[in-house]
Amino acid sequence: MPHDIRFVLVGTQHPGNIGSAARAMKTMGLSRLSLVAPSKFPHAEASAMAAGADDLMEAASVHADLPEALADCVTVFGCTARSRRVQLPELTPREAAGRILEAARQGPVALVFGRERTGLTNEELMRCDVAIHIPSDPTFSSLNLAASVQVLAYELRLALLAEGEAEAAPVAGEEGEGPAPQAELERFFEHLAQALDDIDFHKKRAPDTVMRRLRRLFSRARPESRELRILRGILADAQRMARLARQTDRDA
Repeated sequence: MPHDIRFVLVGTQHPGNIGSAARAMKTMGLSRLSLVAPSKFPHAEASAMAAGADDLMEAASVHADLPEALADCVTVFGCTARSRRVQLPELTPREAAGRILEAARQGPVALVFGRERTGLTNEELMRCDVAIHIPSDPTFSSLNLAASVQVLAYELRLALLAEGEAEAAPVAGEEGEGPAPQAELERFFEHLAQALDDIDFHKKRAPDTVMRRLRRLFSRARPESRELRILRGILADAQRMARLARQTDRDA
């Protein structure tokens, strides 16, 4: 696998699902597994269900929270049921596979899978750029975590084989430096939220709603690091002018 495509399992409760997911990945030639706050890991049941994919689990990175796991990723795909509160561009696994490979040429990409019973929280979904929805039968839509991983891994394998990339070297982006990593983007969102407060932008508007819409906007734009630096410079100047205006009012 020439690309850095990571399967990120969040809050996995049953260790057997970690082993089964590792096995599903290995059968499709994928090897980068990340775990966020697993309930039980390492665990004998995980090893038993891995059935030969123990090397993936031994090499898996374990993180305290999702922001830590996504810190250097440039694009994040959330594998989830449809969400009414967090609106994201939505793709089927087959539609997503090509997009994932394209994004991975510009930097690390994460495919995020939620908890067995409750999936991803709204806050976690807000850190995703695209949602992937497996179109299961709505009358029996519950899909095992490892089965979901297998579906995505299979579609990625097909896309790689179709493009002849199973043994190919990664292709560098032709222009620009590529999208900024998630850690930089999150720092920008924190700065943006603070700046909006400092200039009293919200007034009667709901801050959470505004920030969700701005997150979608910048996720679509996929800004580079240097573009974020420009935007943060603008925010800093706006905050400075707001402080001067408040000082002038106090002195008047």
